Amino acid sequence: MSALRVLFVGGSGTISTACSHLAVERGIDLTVLNRGTGRRALPQGVEHVAADVRDPDSVREALGDREFDAVVDWVAFTPDHVRTDLALFEGRTGQYVFISSASAYQTPPARLPIRESTPLRNPLWQYSRDKIACEDLLTQAYRDRGVPVTVVRPSHTYDRTLVPFDAGWTFVERMRQGKEVVVHGDGSSLWTLTHSTDFARGFVPLLGHPRTLGEAFHITSDDALTWDQIAHALAVAAGVEARIVHVPSDAIAAVDADWGAGLLGDKTHSAVFDTTKVRALVPDFVCRVPFEQGAREIVAWHDEDPARRVVDPHHDRLQDGLVERFRVPGARQRA
Repeated sequence: MSALRVLFVGGSGTISTACSHLAVERGIDLTVLNRGTGRRALPQGVEHVAADVRDPDSVREALGDREFDAVVDWVAFTPDHVRTDLALFEGRTGQYVFISSASAYQTPPARLPIRESTPLRNPLWQYSRDKIACEDLLTQAYRDRGVPVTVVRPSHTYDRTLVPFDAGWTFVERMRQGKEVVVHGDGSSLWTLTHSTDFARGFVPLLGHPRTLGEAFHITSDDALTWDQIAHALAVAAGVEARIVHVPSDAIAAVDADWGAGLLGDKTHSAVFDTTKVRALVPDFVCRVPFEQGAREIVAWHDEDPARRVVDPHHDRLQDGLVERFRVPGARQRA
């Protein structure tokens, strides 16, 4: 049996890099098309094609008349991006995989756990509305022309390079300096964090799978923590104590629209997922990295090189101001 021929468009991001490694391990003939500017190295055995997907002519020139069993676009965010993909790949792949987002689900959710049948509606975040519009376009293409579409919706997926708070490393550095850190809401909403290697275990077996066509899947861990627990896990990994100040999400949005959009449109609300659908096709899908382990990986990676421990002065000042406003006098700021 010949190896599955797969094209990744992008392929050097947080999620896609882990998927590239696992795809190669499992014998997939993987080609990655990107500009070659990613900071994560591709694994040995991957064919790299240099082209810019935003320049369709460069893609046509680079790929010629090649065909693939599956094409995955990791960097399609708008309907125009998807229209370009359809023009490039329709008729030359047995499966087109669109990477959507779990933030496209009904926000705030009417009920938990979230299933693939949960309605798509997010009036609070443009990023999510764009992903929904992409899905709508692809659903129509599947219905009208039989385009072999598979939609995958990651939730909050991380690797060792990413602190799961909007402040990034600034959040950890503040704790190391003995400063309070801002956690939105009252810190008790549940949030699902998925390590990129765990996501890959659910994703790679879907490539070329005939029962994925016309279907949507989310791939997440079952490990749901409160935001306070996430903060404390990072503090333990960093060898310090988390001194938490809770701030309403709308108050954060009032002082920083970008930070607030990601909160009000996503992280403010509990997100717990039913993964029955993906497990039906990938029976051995088991997530192996609890966030406590992931937190240790994050801190260790940043501590390996001081240049990685970047503090964002703007975010640091924002937190100082919010802490001053919302600190409870005389209270011990610890969850």
